[in-house]
Amino acid sequence: MTMGDNDQVNFCGRVVMQRVLVAISLLLCLFPDGRARGEPPAENSAEQTTLTLQEALDIALAQHPTLRIGQAEVDAARYRVRQEATGYLPRGAYTYAYRREQRPLSSAVGGVQLDGTGQQQRRRTTAQIFHFNSTNFSISQLLFDFGQTLHAIRSAQASAEASRADLEAVRQTVIFNTKQAYYTVLSAQRLRQVAEETVQQNQKHLEEARARFEVGLAPRFDVTQAQVQVSNAELDAVTARNNVALARETLRTAMGETGPFLYTLVDTLQRGTVTFDDEAIVSQAYANRPEIRSLRLQQRAATERVTSLQRQYLPSISATGQYNWTGREYPLQEGWIWGLTLTFPLFDSILTNAQVGEARADLRNVEAQGENLRQQVVLEVRQSFLNLRQAEESIRVSEQALIQAQENLALAEGRYSAGVGNIIEVTDAQVSLTSARANNIQALYTYKTAVAELEKAIGQRLE
Repeated sequence: MTMGDNDQVNFCGRVVMQRVLVAISLLLCLFPDGRARGEPPAENSAEQTTLTLQEALDIALAQHPTLRIGQAEVDAARYRVRQEATGYLPRGAYTYAYRREQRPLSSAVGGVQLDGTGQQQRRRTTAQIFHFNSTNFSISQLLFDFGQTLHAIRSAQASAEASRADLEAVRQTVIFNTKQAYYTVLSAQRLRQVAEETVQQNQKHLEEARARFEVGLAPRFDVTQAQVQVSNAELDAVTARNNVALARETLRTAMGETGPFLYTLVDTLQRGTVTFDDEAIVSQAYANRPEIRSLRLQQRAATERVTSLQRQYLPSISATGQYNWTGREYPLQEGWIWGLTLTFPLFDSILTNAQVGEARADLRNVEAQGENLRQQVVLEVRQSFLNLRQAEESIRVSEQALIQAQENLALAEGRYSAGVGNIIEVTDAQVSLTSARANNIQALYTYKTAVAELEKAIGQRLE
């Protein structure tokens, strides 16, 4: 090839390179990021918002639908108190009535009729239209009912307070579910990282086995064994990535989020400091749990309802007053009425007996629920306490196992590189290390979840 040919080749190469650069520049202008091609932002994208555990709890408490349901029940209970309170308020009404009637009238007509005994006038029946107007103001006031209305008001008030306690129980459930989902995402992310690092580690082992096989220092079995380990590790990585996605969706639901979940979680999956009195935690649960407070208030409401229904056996006294205008033509004639009314039930005993019996059965039901709940609270507290102690011990053991597995892998890799070990030792050591890391992550997750369970069980924050 001559010098002129070389210059021509170099010139063509520069032209092609310039065209490639121009094409790349146009593509960058048209698609500045992955979203322009319809790709979602990466999980660690800078566009995501950092989300702490406390921020996740604040979002959940602000918008979770179960809290709105509980608040609506509280509002309804408060209005029921007002309904019962109206029994002590006066009741009045204004009525106006207009009535048009046609009535028959008899009138005498001329002439006589002889019937053998005397004379008698003949009469004729006609019809006439009448107009009637009536205007009435009435008012009534309960004076005395032996406490029937008072106990009904007290029953409604206790039910309203029980609804507020139920709302607090829902609030604590939302907090626990959010914490658990948050820790699940953190553990899934750590396990995904372990799976990806395991893939890289096994690929390194595969490359080393191939290099040793090519120079005749290792059999073909070492290469195939390493390939199997890489495939298994890649499959585990796929599962780990899917688990992260599922955990994020669970957290989205726990927080009540409906839009895009573009959050980067702050990793707090580590052992903290928890202080509490082992002997007093059951007493604290009895005192703090809103479910126990709710059933105690429901029991009081049922007791007041029984008392209110029993008062239906007794009479009631009320005052009434009316002022009215009536007549066929204006101005209408005025009139008034006032008086006292004594109402004594005569034939309502069967209905009242049934109502009282039902209310007493409801009271026994609430009392039994309260006893059952106290037993469940004791069980939850003791289970959470034991799970927490187990998680603390598991963290200690898993940390030791992790150190030992790391040392074991380093020794196996060194022996294989020196030619005194085999690939089985390396793969076994790698599996042991992956398992040790996963066990340590699981122990941390169990610890944080156990703390959240104990906080919910005793109704008090520990960390």
